[in-house]
Amino acid sequence: MRILHCIHSVDPAIGGPLEALRQSTRVLCQRGHQVEVACLDAAGAPGVAEFPASVHALGRGRGSYGYSPQFVPWIRAHHAHFDCVVVHGIWQYHSFGVWRALHATATPYYVFPHGMLDPWFNRTYPLKHLKKLLYWPWAEYRVLRDAAAVLFTSEEERRLARQSFALYRCREIVVKFGTAAPDPDLRAAREKFLEEFPALRGQNFLLFLGRIHAKKGVEELIRALAQAPTEHLVIAGPCADESYLANLLRLTNELQARERIRFTGMLGGERKWGAFAAADAFILPSHQENFGIAVVEALACGTPVLISNQINIWREIVADRAGFAEQDDLAGTKRLLERWNATAADERKAMGARAKISFARRFEINRAVDSLLAVLADKS
Repeated sequence: MRILHCIHSVDPAIGGPLEALRQSTRVLCQRGHQVEVACLDAAGAPGVAEFPASVHALGRGRGSYGYSPQFVPWIRAHHAHFDCVVVHGIWQYHSFGVWRALHATATPYYVFPHGMLDPWFNRTYPLKHLKKLLYWPWAEYRVLRDAAAVLFTSEEERRLARQSFALYRCREIVVKFGTAAPDPDLRAAREKFLEEFPALRGQNFLLFLGRIHAKKGVEELIRALAQAPTEHLVIAGPCADESYLANLLRLTNELQARERIRFTGMLGGERKWGAFAAADAFILPSHQENFGIAVVEALACGTPVLISNQINIWREIVADRAGFAEQDDLAGTKRLLERWNATAADERKAMGARAKISFARRFEINRAVDSLLAVLADKS
């Protein structure tokens, strides 16, 4: 099958959906499928040369929306070379551009909203929601309506998407989603991580790994941890807002928790896997998370997960007894820490074993690829 993926950017700093796309692309190519990517990056932008398939960088797109005059003409000129097009994300020009180029053609396109229809955004950013209300009827509504299918990565995402806009019509399909198991030897990766951060050796610590953003519940996590004196915390990830990061550092100092909280910056590759392997548990009290690739990566390493019930796969985690889930507020985050502290060592070990089973059964990348291919091959 010849598949063209369209995404706003292939910059590794954008995280989750891109990492899943990278992993699925490797598997598809190994199976003999032809995969290419069109994006709104400039030709020399981060991630373009390193992506594991041909990338057509058709930007630099203008502003956060990413308008590029080259995008639609390129799709129109090349879509016949592909069996289908898969769009990742909405509210940016690449999704509307695909609709403009393909809605009157025989080339089917599919859309992963990746949680961008969650009503949480409407409540949290009301001014942006007003702009979306104006944009929706003539752009994204049509993008979804005319897609061969709109692909959700959980039943929870599908349920929430229906609540965002009164005008809503599309063919909904829930597909499996996930990532690959770690490539490096976890014991060796763990040792290298501890060599880089020797103060953590011998410490029991929790790991937050992801974009450092207010949506992720980082402030609540720091406040909760300051009231749990037995815990240490590693916060790993990029932060695009320097003032927000400065506020977190100031809060850490004010709560006299600086000795127990370490900010490492972004960890990738073997360093990332080493952090997962060294941590006692992964924690993410996010206020909104469509899927949570980092959650799944933790499971793959046999690391229990402590998450909020605003992460759309929380029910699966709880059902598999691979971690705990609570509300996404300060009280809920404190309960996560309290429940973890009250968990005996043998049960923690058992949770880690169940985490690996949960990953293999639900989230391993080959299962996700099989699920996607079944949809793309369905001509009904």
